[in-house]
Formats: sequence, C-alpha cells, structure tokens
Amino acid sequence: MENSEPDTIKENLTLSIITRKINQLPEVEKNLLENGSAYIGLNAALCGLIANSLFRRVLNVTQARIAAGLPMAVMPFLTAELSYKSFVSLPLSTGNLSCETCTVTRGGLVGLVFGGLYPIILAIPVNGGLAARYNSALLPEKGNILTYWIRISKPVFRKMLFPILLQTVFAAYLGSRQYKLLIKALQLPESGLETP
Repeated sequence: MENSEPDTIKENLTLSIITRKINQLPEVEKNLLENGSAYIGLNAALCGLIANSLFRRVLNVTQARIAAGLPMAVMPFLTAELSYKSFVSLPLSTGNLSCETCTVTRGGLVGLVFGGLYPIILAIPVNGGLAARYNSALLPEKGNILTYWIRISKPVFRKMLFPILLQTVFAAYLGSRQYKLLIKALQLPESGLETP
C-alpha cells in the first residue's frame, strides 16, 4: 500500500513534465501529437464507406443509402480513433510507451484491425440485413450461410486490399512520427530556463 503513493506521485510528475514539454512544440507538431488519432478515425470512416458501397453493389441494395452509410462512417471512425488513442497516443504521452518499434507496431496493428478489417466486417451484417429486408439478393438457406458470406466477401476483400494496406502503413507512420515528436519535445529545454 505504501509503495503505490510514491508511484502515483512519480507518475503525476512524469505526466506533468511530458505535458509541459509537449506544450512547447510548435502548434502544428503539437496538434499532430495530440490529434493524430482523428486522422486514423477519418481513414477508417472512409474505408467503411468504401466497403459499404462495395457490398451494396454485390447485394444489389439500392435503398437506405444514408441509413447504411451513417453507421458505416461513424462506427469505424469512433472505434479506430479511440483504439489508436488508447493503444498509441495515450501511452506515448504518459510515458508508458518508450520504444519506437513498439509504437510503430501498435499503430500498424490498430490501423490494420480497427481501421481496415473492422469496417469491412461491419459492412457484412449492415448490408446483409438491408438485402434481406428489401429482397435485393438471393440470400442463403440456413446450412449455407458461412460459405455464402465467404464467397460474397472475397471480391470485396480483394478490392479493399489497397485501402487496408494504406491504413496500416499510415497508422504505423503516424505512430513513428508521434514518437519522434515526443522525443523532440522531451529534448527541449524547460521554458524560462536559460541555457549556458
């Protein structure tokens, strides 16, 4: 019990120092460090809209464009943005992530899973439900459901390969860039102190 209080004080002091150093960065670099997760979210929303459009074409769904498009933009945006913030940005800014390779790997994985694959997987039930509701495609019987969706999804995954790779590489690059900006911030002299 006694150890937790000094650890908390040390963590608060570290966080205070990191926050002060980040505030010394130029505005553009500070914004990239603090709001980089929003860029990942925007790319995920774009992937969601592309996947939605591809599944709508495959299943011949022409109705409910906004009803299907809105969740396909909002859900991937929120999921990718919060995941990147939780796994990369927050640990970086609190001092809990201090390895560039780890940051790049985490960023790439978040980009791949939450920014690329999740929007495509989310598009399957959204558009499958619309296809069933509007009878726009011949849906499978109970025994063939999995093979049907695998067959329907293969061409969509092939077309989404480039956006998935782009999202993964972008998230990994952003992780690397944020790590370098944090190191740059930590190397800045304390504001108000004269350097000899």
